[in-house]
Amino acid sequence: MEKLSKKVLVAMSGGVDSSIAALLLCAAGYDVTGATMLLGVHQAQNQPGRFADESVADAAAVCAQLRIPHLIFSFADLMEEKVIGKFIEEYCRGRTPNPCVDCNRYLKFDALLEKARDLGFDYLATGHYARIEQRNNVWLLLRAKDKSKDQSYFLYTIRKNDLPFILFPLGNLTKDEVREKAKKAGLRAANRKESQDICFVPDGDYSRVFSERGLSAAPGDIVNTDMEVLGHHRGIIHYTIGQRGRLGISAKKPLYVLALNKRDNLVVVGQKEDLLASGLIASDLNLLVESLPLRAKAKIRYRKKEVPCMVTRKDEKLLVVFDETQEAITPGQAVVFYHDEEVLGGGVIDDVIRKGQQTK
Repeated sequence: MEKLSKKVLVAMSGGVDSSIAALLLCAAGYDVTGATMLLGVHQAQNQPGRFADESVADAAAVCAQLRIPHLIFSFADLMEEKVIGKFIEEYCRGRTPNPCVDCNRYLKFDALLEKARDLGFDYLATGHYARIEQRNNVWLLLRAKDKSKDQSYFLYTIRKNDLPFILFPLGNLTKDEVREKAKKAGLRAANRKESQDICFVPDGDYSRVFSERGLSAAPGDIVNTDMEVLGHHRGIIHYTIGQRGRLGISAKKPLYVLALNKRDNLVVVGQKEDLLASGLIASDLNLLVESLPLRAKAKIRYRKKEVPCMVTRKDEKLLVVFDETQEAITPGQAVVFYHDEEVLGGGVIDDVIRKGQQTK
């Protein structure tokens, strides 16, 4: 990074990634201030990867070590409305949302970025593993050097015009390099464990999120593709496309969740090959290029590999047809498009196109 005496607000959770992002920016000569978002999410002190209110002390301690100011902003209402509220709404519709995408979209790169601008900062920085570069006078969102930690999938909703005002200091580092830097600097975050859970569902118990808000999911039937009743479910919020196990039914061959029928309150199951689909329809688009190419590569989940596909724009939606059938395409999840290392944009999966289904 160039040495520029410009003001940077760094989103800090007290974890190793955001701590090293702040450290690198300080070393590069920026005027750095740390910021922690209060999200109204509480976890026990001994939980790995603590978030929100419990992160304030950790982030403040790192800022003290770096001798930079530390600001605190309350976004609890926004978190409840835009992230948790949408999470609940989508599950009630029989869809599987991606709250990490929504957190980046509405909190970090909308509300916090706006706050940074209002306070006179030149940039907002985070500890994400991704890169932003200017090439031929065009700003690009790129995958991280560490492909195993690349988080560009979660960042496709950043507005194209905001790219010049965002810094990702960790984009050219591996996770091991980040931890090594933290140890050498003596940062207290160096050995803090990472959480693999959603911050407001630390124990993976989605039903608790509903029950805390006085909501419940009605039980119903589990059926096969011929609509024969095989068993009963606890509520469609407890299931997701591709799920195997915890179905409470026995069969000669393993059964997988194929669909969640909100209208009739059914969980539809079938065999593994029934999960295969040739394409999808996506909406709620955000493009980082003027227009998507006819051919690209797409990821349908964070841990999935990007695969070749044909992309056709239809009004405000995209028709995506894969070169090879894909397993467990899931409404509510994001589909993100790539060309080599560049993120082209993405959208939310609305519908699944099964093998042999007409796409016109």
